[in-house]
Amino acid sequence: MASASRHISESIARPADEVYDYASDPINLPVWAPGLGSAVEKVDGRWFVETSEGRVGLSFAPRNEYGVLDHEVTWPSGEIVYNPMRVIPDGDGCEVVFTLRRLPGMSDQEFARDEGLVAADLTRLKRVLEDPH
Repeated sequence: MASASRHISESIARPADEVYDYASDPINLPVWAPGLGSAVEKVDGRWFVETSEGRVGLSFAPRNEYGVLDHEVTWPSGEIVYNPMRVIPDGDGCEVVFTLRRLPGMSDQEFARDEGLVAADLTRLKRVLEDPH
């Protein structure tokens, strides 16, 4: 059975390819998604992020022309969480859409909290890219 999900989006007044380039580079994560982690490093071709729960692995979908930023987060427990994400062109700007999936055993409060965190990250991404000063 499919899990519950919510689509969280943010319109960004920058070209889709610029947003994709920035968001797809894991080194930028601490700037626009600090809730995920504070330090990012690449070791033997794999990306890792330091989080409050320990070191997690991070892998993005291969670079593509469709704006697909799907990524997997591998938690210290070995659990892998798949996160669908897209940058969708919209005129001179774009829309970034993140699909938040409810994990097994997640309470309503935890799901709502995660939704708020993702929305805040996308708002931060918008702010960083629209006003880089």
